[in-house]
Amino acid sequence: MTTKITDEKISRLEELFASLPGLGPRSASRIVAELLTTRRPQAQRLCRDLSETLEAVHHCPRCHALTTRPMCVVCADQTRDKTVLCIVETPADLQAIESSVAYKGGYFVLMGRVNPLQAVGPEELGVNTLLERLDKEPIEEVVIATSYTPEGETTAHLLAGVIKKHKPQLKVTRLARGLPSGVEIEYTDAATIASAVAGRR
Repeated sequence: MTTKITDEKISRLEELFASLPGLGPRSASRIVAELLTTRRPQAQRLCRDLSETLEAVHHCPRCHALTTRPMCVVCADQTRDKTVLCIVETPADLQAIESSVAYKGGYFVLMGRVNPLQAVGPEELGVNTLLERLDKEPIEEVVIATSYTPEGETTAHLLAGVIKKHKPQLKVTRLARGLPSGVEIEYTDAATIASAVAGRR
């Protein structure tokens, strides 16, 4: 019979890392071991930076992206096309689309997607704030850039209906099907995203 030797604090760290997207128990264990041994300076910097960022971070009042400034970099950029608004699920999706260098308009970050089982509906995604923005700004086209997953498709369908009902004259488009079905936008390569943006319908 073997005895498993565990340290409560180290185990808690491993469980925390394992709970993050894209990491499993083995990856989490390796990361924790690295941070506690050969990468202690990086671990200390991670602690400081994370603590400082948590104190300062908030949602951009205009697009809901995460920022530590009064307004996010994209919203503060006066050279962006103010007639086009791209709706994404997460800040990671925003970064993925930006990296494609194919889109130069504004954004609105839902911070999630419709999920009835978890009681996430339009109100929880900030749709009312989105509609207010559509009323105040000279937006002519709304690009729905949710992922081609079942939840993303449901969210896209709901958003399209709400937007067209609220402002029928707006052009509502969807990223082209160049994006593989069932794949998250943040994990798609920049060239594919650029093609999907250019071919939106």
